[in-house]
Formats: sequence, structure tokens, C-alpha cells
Amino acid sequence: MEETDDILSEFLIETQEGIDQLDRDLVTLEQEPGAPEVIGQIFRTIHTIKGSSSFLALDRLGEVAHHGESLLSLLREGTCDATTEVTDALLSVVDAIRAILAHVEKDGTEGNTDYSQLLRTLKAMTDEPPRFAERPGNTPAATGKLAPNVSTNSNSLRVDVGLLDQLMNLVGELVLARNQILQVTEVLEDSGLLGTCQRLNLVTTELQEGVMKTRMQAIGSAWTKFPRVVRDLASSCGKQVNLEMSGHETELDKTIIESIRDPLTHAIRNAVDHGIEPPAEREQLGKPTAGTLRLRAFHEGGQVNIEIADDGRGIDPDKVRAKAASNGMLSADRIAQLSDREALQLIMQPGFSTAERVTNVSGRGVGMDVVKTNIESIGGTLDIHSVVGEGTTLRVKIPLTLAIIPALIVTSRGDRFAIPQANLLELVRLDTALEGNGIEYIDGAPVHRLRGELLPLAHLDEELGWEATDQDDSGPDGSAQPSSLVVLQADGRQFGLAVESILDTEEIVVKPLGTQLSGIQAFAGAAIMGDGRVALILDVIGLAHQTGLLGDGGSQGQPTTPDSQKSTHDTPSWLLLGLSDRHVAIELSEVARLEELDVDQIERAGSREVIQYRGEIMPVVRLATLFGDEPTRPEQTSLPVVVVRDTHGRTVGLLVDTILDVVDEDVEICRNSATPWLRGAAALQGRVTDLLDASHLVAQQFVNPGGPDPHHEHNSIETPSEVQR
Repeated sequence: MEETDDILSEFLIETQEGIDQLDRDLVTLEQEPGAPEVIGQIFRTIHTIKGSSSFLALDRLGEVAHHGESLLSLLREGTCDATTEVTDALLSVVDAIRAILAHVEKDGTEGNTDYSQLLRTLKAMTDEPPRFAERPGNTPAATGKLAPNVSTNSNSLRVDVGLLDQLMNLVGELVLARNQILQVTEVLEDSGLLGTCQRLNLVTTELQEGVMKTRMQAIGSAWTKFPRVVRDLASSCGKQVNLEMSGHETELDKTIIESIRDPLTHAIRNAVDHGIEPPAEREQLGKPTAGTLRLRAFHEGGQVNIEIADDGRGIDPDKVRAKAASNGMLSADRIAQLSDREALQLIMQPGFSTAERVTNVSGRGVGMDVVKTNIESIGGTLDIHSVVGEGTTLRVKIPLTLAIIPALIVTSRGDRFAIPQANLLELVRLDTALEGNGIEYIDGAPVHRLRGELLPLAHLDEELGWEATDQDDSGPDGSAQPSSLVVLQADGRQFGLAVESILDTEEIVVKPLGTQLSGIQAFAGAAIMGDGRVALILDVIGLAHQTGLLGDGGSQGQPTTPDSQKSTHDTPSWLLLGLSDRHVAIELSEVARLEELDVDQIERAGSREVIQYRGEIMPVVRLATLFGDEPTRPEQTSLPVVVVRDTHGRTVGLLVDTILDVVDEDVEICRNSATPWLRGAAALQGRVTDLLDASHLVAQQFVNPGGPDPHHEHNSIETPSEVQR
């Protein structure tokens, strides 16, 4: 009896995998009628289900599969065409199989649903095979869109998710023990014990990575139903929609995949129903009658990015403003102050809908707020970009895993708090020599002048409810004066979190909060630190909402629109670099990122040096060599890299000796050089400094792959204005 149960369980798992793929294959077959590989794959799946159901005495399931197989046989022989009616019938077979399997899994029976009408429809089509009115030519040419076939071989093993969760918990405890041991051994001088601890650290890290990989799953497994969803929804709305999916091999934790399945479905349904126009309307606008919906996933910066883009009518921000005014969501004055981007964010508020009528698909104001809430619940962010008449793009960023994350540890009144590094942009040390440590107040709201722009601030101790004491050097709002700012990003906005001190970065094991703390907006979880004490994990988005920094009606009155955050102080910011006996500066607006590069990462492509950077091959230029100098430390194994970009988005890495500082200073440029990648020279911080034109330098790398050579005149391009100066 136990053996039969095991066989049935295996059958349910394998069949469920098969019918998930059937949905996609049948939609593909409708788009590419006659494709033999697709028909063959569908036929094999149905045939396997039929044979297994007979062995397990699942008669009703076997009868449905048998009639579906008979119709598929005609498709395979070419005596029947994959018309819409045939596809509908075969999709109904898949739905019936799925429903019967659900009953079998629940109570061991096949249920009481009557499928006689479906069987009569299938028999009628088998007796009189449907054909296209005009058979399209070359219908068999395109099979490249198929997802890889799911197969089982001797190198794979199916493992229960519960066991993986248990292993993950044990690895988490091991990471905690590792952190505690490392903290204790930092003060010891026993070389043997230190060596053992380092070995333990290495093994723990590798074990953690290995267990994490077993939990990783291709995101394509969450996408298998989307072709069917788009096909059925477009048909019910009288629209034509082509779904294009890329990046289905992108991996992330299985628990996160399960969490995003429903939000993505909501977003796709909204795109088809609201975004893409009917064929007649698209034709009048000069668009193809069939709309396009693109689903794309990719890794970037330790996160998974998902984009859902349509080429439909877009979202009119004025229409959103009008709707917000009509339902009393915001005051007329506040609505008038909204930027287009802020207006678009309103569609993700609960109960908000721009639909003119309620349908069985949408219009009740339930959808985008659910998407946003579910995405944020797993530490992700959701952004929306839309152009009227061109389409809408939803951008989702989610962490790879929720179990073990890198975090920055900060303190407030002696207590430690963890900030996920996914939300971290930069750290700023406040100047204690300035009044208020460099924190200013506008209408009672704290701000910091960062590179010429006003950065809205929140005090961590104030948001935690700490009361100022007599020993505190308190500001106008009563909060203690901090020593550092943590610049964070939430919902596409930047803000600074003023903290008492910054300790270090550490990998932490995320533990859920108890019921007493689960409702607090500012906390996302807890972690046990190396000394056994608990640190609460800050929820950056929740904290931003709590402080009112996202402009959703909070108590603070600071401006939140991008234009209002701009400072009237237009002094340019410069990144100051050191090269042997000279200083070089780049305007900060031309700098994309600062990195640390191992010399071993440098490779050669043709006549230039390159590195593999964020999935691309990026050229690198040794700045010292460019000036004809020798590097100050040629033996060093790592180099600072300044990644600069031009207006076309092309990037080049500049290898420098040292990165000195960021300075805000008005300069008077002396144009003493005809070299096009030099703006000239100026006095910065009391020293003569060469000013690079990074955009020209990047462009030169792509025009002249060898790079500009200061010793050859043909690389120097003089403009008439420069010669005149």
C-alpha cells in the first residue's frame, strides 16, 4: 500500500510539471501552426498521462486524456489544423486534467465533475477535423521560442522543500556560531586557533553558498502560465497580444518565486486589459494591430530585476490627477504640486482605478496596490514609467533570497540595527566642525547639502521614539546630533538616515518578528549578532513611509518632488584623483560608480585592456599611462576604478592610483591644452589640477579602440574655439 502511495505521489508531481508546460506549448502551437516539435512534445505528455492513469485506475482522467490524444493524433498527421477552436478544446483538456489531479491529491478520488460535454466536443472535432480557411505558407520555419524541455535523468534528484528549509535553518545557525567564534578570536593571539577559525569561516561560507544554490530556481518556472493567461485574457477582451519573454533562466530563491507569482499575474492582467488598445484603435494610431507585452528578468547589483513592458496607450498623469481629485484622495493644492512621476505612483494606492467601467477583469481598484504590497513584503521595490501613446513599463527589484543577507550595522543609543545593503547607496561622515554637524532645517524638516543638492533626512533615534537627554547635543527637533548619514533609496527616492555611529558590514540570518512587533512599520525582521544580542532589521521603505519622506501624507513637511529637492547652489562637484605627482579631477555627474579591481581581472581584447563588468565587456584606461606617467605603486594587486559614462550610456573604467576626495568648488578653467579629452586646468583645493572631459574620453575609446595616445598628434583634435583661446 505504501509503495502504491509513493507511485501516486510521483505521478502527481511529474504530471503537474507536464501540464504546466502544456499551457505554454498549446499557446505556442496556436501561434506557430504545424510546428512538429511542439506537436510532438504535447502528444508525448498527453500520452504519458493516459498510460499512467490507466495503470493507477484513474478511469475518468484516462478517458479525458484519450480523447485529447485522438485530436492530437490528427494534428500530428496534418489532417487537422491548430485553429482557435482546436486550441480552446485542448486547453480545456488541460484544465480538466488539472482539476482531476487536484481532487486526487486532496482526497484520492477523481471528483464528481461531468466532462461529457468536453468529450462530445473532442469527438466531433476528431470526426470532422477543423481546417483553416486559408492555410498559411511556411507555417513549420520557427521553433526557437520554446523553453527547454523538462526532463529527468540519473544526475537529478527531487528533494522536498521542507528538507531544504530545514537545511537552511541549520546553515543559518552555523553562520551565527561562525560569527560568534570570529568575534571572540579577534582578540586572541593563538595562531593555531586563528587558522582553524579561518578554515571554519571558509567551510561555512562554501556550505552556505551550496545550500543557497539548492534553493535557487529559474524564474521561468513562475512564467509557464503567463502565455495561457495572456492568450485567454486577450481573447475575452477582443485584443491581439504577443507575449515576449526573456531571461527565464534567471535564478532566485524558490520562496521568493512563489511570492511574486501572483503580483506578476496581476501586473500582466492590467497590462492586457488597461494598457494595450483594441486592434481597430491601434490601426488608427498607426500601430500594429497586435500589441506586444514584454517580460524580462536579469540580475543586477545582487538583486533580480523584472520588467513588464507594453506598447499600449500609456498612462496619462493628468487623468490620474483628475481621478485623485474626484475621489478626494488629495487636496487640489497637493495635486497641483505633483510631478508626473508622483502622479503615476497614485495608481498603486488602495482603491484607486482609472478604469471607466468595472469588468470581470479589472476596474474595482484592486490590483496594483496588491502588487506593490506583495513586492514590498519580500523586501522588493516597484517603480512605474509610462509615456502616453507609447506604453508603460513596470520595474520590480527583489532580493535573491530572504534567508541570509549582507547588512550594514549601525547604532542608536547603544542599540544595534541592521540595514539591508540592497537599499544602501553611500555613507557620509558628518562634519562636526560645522554648526549642527552639517544638518540644516527647512521649515523644521532636517536636510543635508550633499554635492549641491538637498537630501531630506530622518533621525533614527527620533523615529525609534528615543527621548533626548540632557547629555545629548540636541538639534531644533530635540533629537541627538549624529555622527554619520546612511544614504538610502526607497521607492526610487533617496534620503539620509542620521545615525549615532556605523560599525561594520556583516552577513546576518533573518529571523521573523514576533506578533508583538510584526505590525511596526519600521522593522522587517531581527538578527542574532556575534555576541548573542539581537539586532532589529530596519525596513527602509516602511521607515521612509513612516517619516513621510515618500510624500504620502506623513507628518514632516519637507519637499519631496525631485525639482524641489534641487538646491539653488549650483557649485559643481568634482571627484579628485591622485596620480604620482599630479592631481586630476572629473565632474561628478560623469561618474557612474567607484569600484575596487583586482589586477588579475584585466584582460586583453585586440589592442586594448578590458574587464568583464556587470555582464558586459568594458574597456579600461590606465590614467597614469594616459598622461605619460608611471603608476606610483606598480606592484599593487588591486586598483581603484572610476567608471565613467557618456550621454549614450557607454562606460569606460579609469584605473587610477588613489581616489582622494569629492569637493564642491567653483573653478576658473585655464584651457592650456589642445588634447580633446582634457578640459584644461584649474586650482582645486589650492593645487593645480587637470580636468578630464570624461564624455570625450569614453567616446574616443569607442571611435579609436586603442585609446587616445598623448604622444601622437593625430589623436589630438583641436576645435577653432580652443585654438583661439
